[in-house]
Amino acid sequence: MATNIGMMDSAYFVGRNEILAWVNARLQLNLSRVEEAASGAIQCQMMDMTYPGVVPMHKVNFDAKTEYDFIQNYKVLQEVFNKLKIDKHIEVNKLVKGRPLDNLEFLQWLKRYCDSVNGGLMNENYNPMERRTKGGNGRNNIKVSQKNSKSLQSNNSGSCDGVHGRTISTKQGKSGSVTSGVNPSMEIQVLTREVSDLKLSVDELENERDFYFAKLRDIEVLCQAPELDDVPIVVAIKKILYAADEKESTLAEAQEIVSQSVNDEFSAHD
Repeated sequence: MATNIGMMDSAYFVGRNEILAWVNARLQLNLSRVEEAASGAIQCQMMDMTYPGVVPMHKVNFDAKTEYDFIQNYKVLQEVFNKLKIDKHIEVNKLVKGRPLDNLEFLQWLKRYCDSVNGGLMNENYNPMERRTKGGNGRNNIKVSQKNSKSLQSNNSGSCDGVHGRTISTKQGKSGSVTSGVNPSMEIQVLTREVSDLKLSVDELENERDFYFAKLRDIEVLCQAPELDDVPIVVAIKKILYAADEKESTLAEAQEIVSQSVNDEFSAHD
């Protein structure tokens, strides 16, 4: 089973979207950013799915909001690792800050590990939503997949919008009088909060974009050093950086350059 995985392992080339799709599909969630997993609760549940009954789910706080609560979840996860003799150090101080790259790398490692245990197959007998009700605080505020909440929405006979559960005002006749009894000022407050949340989401996405762009720019500057022009790993990185479109073959070509260089080096020593 994969525990110690080097940074050049293919596990760390798995993209953010693929990681999110993996988490959402297995745990019936609707995460849109890897940093939403910063609390450690999702990692605990992934281990619970991989090793049913090993994780003390009553200790896992799915409603964790503070770094202190996050740390408690990671303590549970580290105890599970120790119990299973998994030699993996959890960089808690980095993960609880919610930085995208740190959380992505940990989820990439976790995916590789879980896939090595179960062959990449989903545990069909595992009910993630039911298991989350076992959480320590008795609540579950993690974003649930809309696909799995349709049955709940259908019972509301169209009186709710299915997102925030607020009652939609209805007009009757030409008078346009509100018949649902909703206070207009309350409705305005709800909509104002929604707009504020959307603005925050946009800000977070822009920060994430700037973060990754800065990283890529630093790598580009490093690779532009004249003395590194013919270094195979630099050639491979430039091939990816300057690819004109999202061709699947670009990564394969870059990996081939690195592999060929390693093989040539081994041949030179023989």
